[in-house]
Amino acid sequence: MIAIDEARSFYEGAESAHDFDHVLRVLALAERIARVEGADRDVVRTAVLLHDIARRDEGVTGEDHALAAERKARVLLTQRGATPDFIDAVAAAIRDHRFRTGAPPATLEAKILYDADKLDAIGAVGVARAYAVGGRTGQRIWSEVDKDDRIDPANPMASPAQHTPVREYVVKLARLKGTLHTPEARRIARGRHRFMVAYFARLEREVAGEA
Repeated sequence: MIAIDEARSFYEGAESAHDFDHVLRVLALAERIARVEGADRDVVRTAVLLHDIARRDEGVTGEDHALAAERKARVLLTQRGATPDFIDAVAAAIRDHRFRTGAPPATLEAKILYDADKLDAIGAVGVARAYAVGGRTGQRIWSEVDKDDRIDPANPMASPAQHTPVREYVVKLARLKGTLHTPEARRIARGRHRFMVAYFARLEREVAGEA
């Protein structure tokens, strides 16, 4: 329904944490999970290719990129003659793929997009992406605000003036493993999560001059 080369064009100029390389990594994970879990692979593939097509506009319009991408996907798929059921399935997966906002994904295909997208946010790739964003936005490698006792447990996602990749790990990345829906994604997540825990523990020791 949506070819790889066409999808690539939707991400031209995207920043490195959410560029087409990210989409391809999510696609490989999603197709792997879909095979194991018995999902509709056409729905999964299409949803993955379109899930971040509105992210570049979010900073300008202020609209949640998942909702904007859902709307754009509906237009694209309608123009290509997709059935209403297929469009609804893809749109639902795109709408519910975010961690910070949105309802929990309800369909298997939506759960797979969510899981694959979150798997790409943890492990070695997840650390690299966090620091790519940090470098682009001028974040420090480490700050005292990273310490757990400086995070409000009632509102952990509230960002202080000084956000860092380490704080992103504490408030989001370390929590992602526990939000995954499919058994295959949870299995993959275990190793990626262990890597992050070890990496940030080592980083803290090195910053303190202990390692």
